[in-house]
Amino acid sequence: MKGGKSKAAPRRTDTKLKAKAGGAGKKTAKNAGKDPNKPKRPASAFFVFMEEFREKYKKEHPNNKSVAAVGKAGGDKWKSMSDAEKAPFVAKAEKRKSEYNKNMLAYNKRLAEGGNGADEEESDKSKSEVNDDDEDEDESGEDDDDDE
Repeated sequence: MKGGKSKAAPRRTDTKLKAKAGGAGKKTAKNAGKDPNKPKRPASAFFVFMEEFREKYKKEHPNNKSVAAVGKAGGDKWKSMSDAEKAPFVAKAEKRKSEYNKNMLAYNKRLAEGGNGADEEESDKSKSEVNDDDEDEDESGEDDDDDE
């Protein structure tokens, strides 16, 4: 062979590609079952800072429509800040993190007790709808009794 490559080399890469493709399918199946009632992770100190920075930046630059420009300016400002200037944002982030941990403990406790909050809410809604239907039927039944 002139190129110095054997015919077996492309077969090896094909098997590697197949192995990678198979692994990707497992990941999507895992993510499909996310619980909407699970508490969201708290924002880091930088994102707490950015919440406030975005408002200031929009007031100073009302014509700017670029999200990237706001993010870049916020990142540059964050990097130039000292630890003392970052302290209030770090404190807010820590407070949010402690609240998140409490919520996660409560969430995990609910899961361990054998139920998903969404399932319980749906069952309550369906029960109330059934009860409402029963009440409507009772009222119509009472009207029939009054006519006789």
